Amino acid sequence: MNENTTRIGYARISTTDQRLDAQISALKHAGCNIIREERKSGASLESRPELKTILDFIHEGETLVVTRIDRLARSLQDLQIIVEMLRSKGANLYATEQPVDTSTATGKAFFDMLGVFAEFETNLRRERQAEGIASAKIRGAYKGRAPKIDRAEITRRLSQGQGPTQIARELGISRGTIYKTQKITTEQVQ
Repeated sequence: MNENTTRIGYARISTTDQRLDAQISALKHAGCNIIREERKSGASLESRPELKTILDFIHEGETLVVTRIDRLARSLQDLQIIVEMLRSKGANLYATEQPVDTSTATGKAFFDMLGVFAEFETNLRRERQAEGIASAKIRGAYKGRAPKIDRAEITRRLSQGQGPTQIARELGISRGTIYKTQKITTEQVQ
């Protein structure tokens, strides 16, 4: 980690019976001049205002420091979102107890590998889902998602002379959907 950069510490515990002392001590020892504390679950990014503040205001060349990655994110997806936000601002991530330092080539490679594994996992999940759908279709159990748009209602309203903008507004759909339905209806008549 570059010793001349501003280091912003982030300490988080999940429950009120846990203590932040060890994390705060490690962050101070790592040279953090600012430390934000949070007593919140790491289940979602949205529920952590202190982390959001750091991510909103961190500057280029600064480093977000945590003791361990699990203090920052509970899922690989959340971690990737955080790292991308830091990367887009030119900031880095450093963990005091793990070999994570995105200011180094090794640290960047580590996160690139995490990204490869996350993409692999997503592709496997997509393949399993497609196999499950194909199997359900063969069994006749797959019906697909129920249509959200009542095309008959759109056609009825168009035939009554209502305009696409009014129909879209009243049904809570886009005008593009109205035009598409109008085109399909016209093609079926011809």
